[in-house]
Amino acid sequence: MPNLKDLKNRIASVKSTRKITKAMQMVAAAKLRRAQDAAEMARPYADRMEAVMGGLASAVGKSDGAPRLLAGTGNDDVHLLVVMTGERGLCGGFNSSIVRKARAHASELLGAGKTVKILTVGKKGREQIKRDHADRMIGHVDLSDVKRLGYSNAADIATDVLSRFDADEFDVATIFFSRFESVISQVPTATQIVPAVFEAGGADDSGTLYEYEPSEEAVLEDLLPRGIATQIFTALLENGASEQGARMSAMDSATRNAGDMIDKLTIQYNRSRQAVITSELIEIISGAEAL
Repeated sequence: MPNLKDLKNRIASVKSTRKITKAMQMVAAAKLRRAQDAAEMARPYADRMEAVMGGLASAVGKSDGAPRLLAGTGNDDVHLLVVMTGERGLCGGFNSSIVRKARAHASELLGAGKTVKILTVGKKGREQIKRDHADRMIGHVDLSDVKRLGYSNAADIATDVLSRFDADEFDVATIFFSRFESVISQVPTATQIVPAVFEAGGADDSGTLYEYEPSEEAVLEDLLPRGIATQIFTALLENGASEQGARMSAMDSATRNAGDMIDKLTIQYNRSRQAVITSELIEIISGAEAL
């Protein structure tokens, strides 16, 4: 049984930890509001951009003039996985859930005889993927010095991906991130960005007819790189909100667990202290009776 001094030191240590986790929870809550606002404001633009490109893609189809980013290379052999995670930990299973989904997709592709290449965004994802797929990692994007994510960060990642596509380094590219739903719900998501895929019904269903100059193919060829950058930017914003939500939830759980541990340790301390006092009283009484 630990002595009273050890128990007292442990209670003090857990109390200090509780103060830290409580402070981190409050900081995450403040950052979450900004990150959530940014993610929610980006969604309408991203949806509208996808609707416009979806309408153009449905008109262009798989014609000979279709842009390469839409038609693809004609092969499905080499896959690029862009795994986007956080730069910091202490956010529950946020990073692990994204990596787990990427690993499952990689295993499925490798089982089908495909070649897999991995580009990581965020230190935590890189650390986990490196354990199993170090030989398949072809690059890393470090955003640890970025205080506030901007479109330029997404544009740099998009430029890297598109340059690799132009160099015929891969046939299909998929991004992995976590879509924010609420503080307690973040959904790991995989979205194919090259060749571009549009959901059925994503086009403009208002019945309005548009004429494009110089041509639908030319407009789509100009929009597709911007659309990919927009998808990456949206994923970064969703990841930012999801990370803060997961951290806020994790720190809240840690704070409550620390409180429970303090209660248990306090009970143990009081019982041990009472046992020591009782033992000393018995010794005093026994000594008095012996006189």
